[in-house]
Amino acid sequence: MMFKQPFSRRDVLKLAGGAVVIVGTGVLAGNVLRPEAAVGAVGDPDLFLAGTDGWIHLPETPAIPPFHPDILAPDLLTTYIFGFRNVTGLTDVQRTNQKNKAQHSAPMFWTKQFDPASPVDFTVQLTNLGLALRPDLFDAHTLHWHGFRNVIPFFDGEPSGSVAIRTGRVFTYVYRPREPGTYMFHCHVEDVEHVHMGMTGLVFVRPLQDGQTIGGHSKFMYNDGDGSTGFDREFGMFLSEVWAEAHWADAHIQLPQWSDYRADFGLLNGRVYPDTIAPNAPIDAAASVHSLAVQTETLTGDLIAPVGHPELQYQPQSSLVTCNAGETVALRFANLGFREQAMTTAGIRMRVVGRDATPMRGRDGTDTSYETETINIGPGESFDVVFVAPDHTGPGFDTYMLYNRNYPVTNNLAPGGMGGQATEIRVYAAGGIPPQSYPNDLGV
Repeated sequence: MMFKQPFSRRDVLKLAGGAVVIVGTGVLAGNVLRPEAAVGAVGDPDLFLAGTDGWIHLPETPAIPPFHPDILAPDLLTTYIFGFRNVTGLTDVQRTNQKNKAQHSAPMFWTKQFDPASPVDFTVQLTNLGLALRPDLFDAHTLHWHGFRNVIPFFDGEPSGSVAIRTGRVFTYVYRPREPGTYMFHCHVEDVEHVHMGMTGLVFVRPLQDGQTIGGHSKFMYNDGDGSTGFDREFGMFLSEVWAEAHWADAHIQLPQWSDYRADFGLLNGRVYPDTIAPNAPIDAAASVHSLAVQTETLTGDLIAPVGHPELQYQPQSSLVTCNAGETVALRFANLGFREQAMTTAGIRMRVVGRDATPMRGRDGTDTSYETETINIGPGESFDVVFVAPDHTGPGFDTYMLYNRNYPVTNNLAPGGMGGQATEIRVYAAGGIPPQSYPNDLGV
């Protein structure tokens, strides 16, 4: 059974009688899906996300009047966003309190490859908290796992063929991830706007080979059989963009002209350099089973800001790379901006071992991986790379730059040149920092 959703706000604004979005009740294709899986009635989800709006911090200079900084922004913050929050484990009251507290980038999450010998589904529950600043907007939200090979469209998140989640409603996505590698996810409702406004994040699938000792490693990016994609540490690198006028327009009840698009800021894990090298927010390592579990305040459930950086409360993920000399480091890149970027490791050679969640192997098993210092990564693409940390010369740590060499894009017109999609790789002496407890764990 299906129901027609009310006209979207854009249908009302445009007075167009075009196609009406279809939403499901959880019984669509009941003869194909287990009904209990479709309505999310079995147990707690592995991950619980909430869609809402919020504010983040970007450099106030150079100003882009009247669009940036936004005069409506709370203290320390500058830019209005739509986004997601990890609300796993919160009470109903705490979950409701996360309205207008979205983070960017959206919470990075991961799961293990589906094992037919021990079949366990991976479930992600999504609720729509609505928009605090714009209660007049009644857009639904979805979670579209970009590049994921769904058996049926019901859990795909593309609203015309699956389910869109209206304000106050909850839906459970059920996945059987059969292909390891790095992906990305986003809301697919009004997708140009919702993607650009920040409803985007990185997701990856760990291979079944994980836990075996192959080639001196026990953690891998793919089921390589020879340890060639093994690593000691891993870091997610999510690329996104901010066009200040579009974010201002949504905050001020305006409609931007998307054909005028220009990106004023290039973001790496939701921050711009030098904020990219600031620490992570406090992470609950024990709870980071499927996603980075940022510690929250006991009463409200609100995010706790990184130490010394209250302005980054809703941008909790660092892009700093730390490692010991001789270790193998995995970098997972995903780009959900609208432009091609050129990410470069200055002085370090990377080996590309996967692209778009596909290992660099020919059909006959031929190794097609390659070494480079720069990867050109287009919108909607992902790259899996590894590098071996150079010898340490000390004292302290040696610093290498990881940055977007597309300079007019990456510097954000910042004084002094460097800005935007840039971070540092810090190499310590052997044994200098402890093993990682979770992805993007700095160990310092």
